[in-house]
Amino acid sequence: MNRRIIVAGGGISGLAAAYRLTELSRERNLEMEILLLEASHRLGGNIATERVGEFLVEAGPDSFITEKPWALRLCERLGLTSRLISTSTTNQNIYVVHEGSLRLLPEGFFLLAPTRLWPFIQTPLFSWKGKLRIACELFLPRGSIDGDESLASFVRRRFGSEVLERVAQPLIGGIYAADPEQLSLSATMPRFLEMERTRRSVIWAMWSEQRQRSGKQRAGSGARWSLFVTLAGGMQELVDSISARLPTGNVHLGTEITGLNWDSGKKIWTATTSGNERFNADGVILALPAYNAAQILSALDPQVAQELGAIPYSSAGTVSLAYRLGDLPRGINGFGFVVPAAESRSIIACTFSSIKYAGRAPAGHLLLRAFVGGAMQPQLLKQDDYTMENGVRRELADLLAIKAEPLFCRIHRHTGSMPQYHVGHRERIERIETHLAKLPALALAGNAYHGVGIADCIHSGEEAAERMLQQLKIRTV
Repeated sequence: MNRRIIVAGGGISGLAAAYRLTELSRERNLEMEILLLEASHRLGGNIATERVGEFLVEAGPDSFITEKPWALRLCERLGLTSRLISTSTTNQNIYVVHEGSLRLLPEGFFLLAPTRLWPFIQTPLFSWKGKLRIACELFLPRGSIDGDESLASFVRRRFGSEVLERVAQPLIGGIYAADPEQLSLSATMPRFLEMERTRRSVIWAMWSEQRQRSGKQRAGSGARWSLFVTLAGGMQELVDSISARLPTGNVHLGTEITGLNWDSGKKIWTATTSGNERFNADGVILALPAYNAAQILSALDPQVAQELGAIPYSSAGTVSLAYRLGDLPRGINGFGFVVPAAESRSIIACTFSSIKYAGRAPAGHLLLRAFVGGAMQPQLLKQDDYTMENGVRRELADLLAIKAEPLFCRIHRHTGSMPQYHVGHRERIERIETHLAKLPALALAGNAYHGVGIADCIHSGEEAAERMLQQLKIRTV
């Protein structure tokens, strides 16, 4: 008899889970049926790509990181390797808004600390007092913080307030659309915590890593891909490629799970939907935002539901604007800029999409994408489209001297999309996973647990699929 597994949620985590189950079922010749239930009327979640004439506009994520291997491996298995494109090898500058102007982020400055001396000495981004404070990190002892620590606390004690306010907050806080005063260091940037623990000085550890990378490049063994890559036709290609390989008829759109019940006698899960449909299954993977999973599990396990519901989320929006290159009097020679909260502006960052990746705009044109909202400016997401667009255009006029009307504007809002890994997050997830282990054949997947990036989400979905098969011990045909 076929065993059935329900995957709730058709974002990238749920798609990865469903596809991994499909792969393993085929490889092992398993008696298994996979149902993917998605509440909305499309797959992909926040991933969506739109063609506007010859422009390619990303509504959500525009790339994935290659240091974490899971997204690359999935693309290889899907036959998408030839479709991958790296970031441009020229014009790779990143800017920071400082005192109303764009300042170049020093070459070799990686998130928190410099890895090259001369660009660091020359930069006007930090005062001489601030530079001296950063240099002192080389001589500081290891920290003696008990328990988890906020990212802001770590940066402040290791490097000083200038690094936090002018670089770390806009760069790292921007990744999570978060307030670094609340972010957990161990949950978001454990690498820097480990550097302090093992090497004492984070700067020294980063210098050592940089020398190792340079040595590999000189030896001809450098990485094939840039740190971030995307697909030639946009991130929607990944969604479409996965969905095309799922079993025909097993994807149900417009199907929202509202409750789960476990029959311990029959050892069967029953999922109830908002349309009063019922689906029985041997196992369930909830690839949903934590707050949705909390609602579904509230009657089944109130303690797990309470922990899931306590994971906070922020919202963000993207505003994509197209221009002719002649509309930019100052020209652009970088990937974009970030905006520290201290600058009190109505955008948190801007990516020069058509410079960062090829094929995003026709020749002689430029595509920009600004980011609005996040945990530190949630009120800006309440603006209507007209107000939001004009607010972004005022900022671009001030910072880039763009006065022309855009050829078009596309606004996409992602409400409750970014889980906030606050201090204590890892401990909370451990409690959730401990309790969840008591519920048979039930797994969680998504960006709320062990990483927010595309690669993390794919890994989360694939791990949930593999754990599910281990629990169910489905036999071969």
